Amino acid sequence: MTMNLLRVVVVLLLPCISSCLPSRRYDSIFSFGDSFADTGNDAVVFAEQWPANRSTRPPYGMTFFGHPTGRYSNGRLIIDFIAEKLGLPFVPPFLSHNGSFRQGANFAVSGATTLDASFFSDIPIVRNFFLNISSSVQLGWFDSLKPSLCSPAQECNDFLHKSLFFMGEFGVNDYDLTALGKTLPEVRSLVPVVVKTISLAIERLIRQSGAKVVVVPGMPPLGCTPPNLAMFPSTDPSGYEPDTGCLKNFNEIAVHHNTLLQDALHGVRRRNQRAGVRIIYADFFTPVLRIVRSPATFGFTGDILRCCCGGGGKYNFNGSAGCGMPGATVCEDPSTHLFWDGHMTEAAYRIIADGWLNSIVKS
Repeated sequence: MTMNLLRVVVVLLLPCISSCLPSRRYDSIFSFGDSFADTGNDAVVFAEQWPANRSTRPPYGMTFFGHPTGRYSNGRLIIDFIAEKLGLPFVPPFLSHNGSFRQGANFAVSGATTLDASFFSDIPIVRNFFLNISSSVQLGWFDSLKPSLCSPAQECNDFLHKSLFFMGEFGVNDYDLTALGKTLPEVRSLVPVVVKTISLAIERLIRQSGAKVVVVPGMPPLGCTPPNLAMFPSTDPSGYEPDTGCLKNFNEIAVHHNTLLQDALHGVRRRNQRAGVRIIYADFFTPVLRIVRSPATFGFTGDILRCCCGGGGKYNFNGSAGCGMPGATVCEDPSTHLFWDGHMTEAAYRIIADGWLNSIVKS
């Protein structure tokens, strides 16, 4: 084959390289985490505390579902896009779904922490309303579900080996809640404890449930979220990143978390390499920061750090008039915004999901 002909063949094959890569077939998805992944458990868990739960009221769900679903967004979440691309149904919330869980279950709950609620008992605002919906509680829910999914042991191994597990995102609520009652250095000191708890949860999934593929999301840039920008403003202009307007100290905590988490995941891989386990780190920080730095590149306009749905203020975030509450307004086109109510819009989640899917297929 001549060099020119070889070049032609390579050019013709280029469009196929990513689409023709073989992808592993997954029969089910099991997801743990917080509001970034919650598809409806929150409405059940907090039904007594917050009867008029915001995520079950308009305008939530307005873009895709046409009605609220318990998701903290205007439409689909990352987990929804991944399920669609893998040919699976949306992952049903464990606490409210009354059908089969053979194709997966979602245990994520808005507000969930990595650490048990007792860890935060010395913070008044947490102690007064907080329920224990931590990572260990969610793993317990999964354990209670397993007998209805498969038996005997060999069948369960075969079933769970073909399942895709998502451990997180975990950590955001641990840090944000701690920041309500403690200093940022104290928040930072919590990072190794949170990361260790996440890695132990992954080990538990592998050893007690036979998980073979576990996706572990990192943390988004905490300093860029409208709730943190509104609730923890810096009195010193140098406290903000000049190229993003995000809070430096909060973003540094997120970077520290992601660094320690990736180190911990290397250890989990080493300890389980003979079992053929795949641990996939899903980068949550980089894609969000890229959008903040260059919103027009991704089709976003306006103030990138401002919520689409909210109750006013510089970042359109107001705890007393949050999205779905009286006094809140919603932007005309959520697809032009990164942030919905402090969480992200469907348009942003789609971009992030595409990056994670590449990692799932190729790693």
